Amino acid sequence: MTHSPALEVTIEHLLRELTPQVLGTVVRRFRDFASAEDAVQEASLAAALQWPREGLPINPRAWLTQVAFRRMADQIRSESARRRREGEVAAETLLVTEDAASQEDDTLVLLFMCCHPALTTPSAIALTLRAVGGLSTAEIAHAFLVPEATMAQRISRAKQAIKTSGIPFQLPTTDERTQRLRAVLHILYLIFNEGYTSSAGPALRRADLSREAMRLTRILHGLQPDDAEVAGLLALMLLTDARRDGRSNKDGELVPLARQDRSLWDKKQIEEGIALISATLPKGAIGQYQLQAAIAAVHDEADRYEDTDWPQILALYEVLRRLSGNPMVALNHAIAVAMVHGAVKGLELLDVLARDSRLATHHRLHAVRGHLLELAGDSAGAIEHYRIAANKTASLPERNYLLTQAARLSS
Repeated sequence: MTHSPALEVTIEHLLRELTPQVLGTVVRRFRDFASAEDAVQEASLAAALQWPREGLPINPRAWLTQVAFRRMADQIRSESARRRREGEVAAETLLVTEDAASQEDDTLVLLFMCCHPALTTPSAIALTLRAVGGLSTAEIAHAFLVPEATMAQRISRAKQAIKTSGIPFQLPTTDERTQRLRAVLHILYLIFNEGYTSSAGPALRRADLSREAMRLTRILHGLQPDDAEVAGLLALMLLTDARRDGRSNKDGELVPLARQDRSLWDKKQIEEGIALISATLPKGAIGQYQLQAAIAAVHDEADRYEDTDWPQILALYEVLRRLSGNPMVALNHAIAVAMVHGAVKGLELLDVLARDSRLATHHRLHAVRGHLLELAGDSAGAIEHYRIAANKTASLPERNYLLTQAARLSS
């Protein structure tokens, strides 16, 4: 059977969507994360080879689950404890059809399972971004502002910690889910961010990741409707994603917020996000996601960039900066300071941020410095930092945009 490029793209997207669901099912059944991950990867590889030739199966998820279950059964049979577990293997094999045919989405379950008590929160988040988000080690390292080798070691140690802890890798209890909720929210936040602005590659965004993060956050909000931070995160995603169609032109080139055609923004999504955050803010203690959603709402409510209420945004960032140790929050705060009090004040804050090792080599620090130097009238300095930022980013649309800014000022 011949296959088309369109089918290959469909298969790629389908595997990205289904892999975490299947992994959740396999881990839930066998309670062995490392082996389950290997089995699911083998199943995905088999699908990538067979489906283009033979066509998509009627139930792709069931197909993947059956193959992964068979791989796990084969592995169990080959272990030294084969005789002791042979009866278990037979039972698992009998349950393959039932589990594989189930339409229950185990992705959210997998999120909570990955926040294992044997792991530190950063390690749990890194592991889950691999398992659920499908992010590469390099992409996760970018999100954590650490070298790729460091992140690879962290993920490897996380898997080993689970294996040696003796604590089952299984569905958490209600109390455990409550304890792990904040880590789950952070994971969803990072998956969304990687989807909305890809850290590497030819595309500005990966819509599959941002959509999946929003879908899972909606499910979580349905399960925890009274949790203000869950609602805040969903509102933040809605309000941010609403601008997606204005962020690039027909050629896929990045369009900055100041020059976006706001008629392209998703008004219904903005209305939903504003309604959600407006209902959430008065309920109690304010958290980081609620504050970020409130900032996104101020941007979205402005009919023109010139109408943006920067003093209100700055006030919100002042509160957010006190709650968060995230250097990106501090960087955005510096931008808001510049917009309210002038570029020179913003540049003074950047000098302080440049001493933060997590941010010092990041392309966005140089991109912001270039922008503020341009606003301050220092074209030569702006050109220099636009070019430095372009050389540091692995995102092709961002690199092209930054080089275009440098070329514009050079002409």
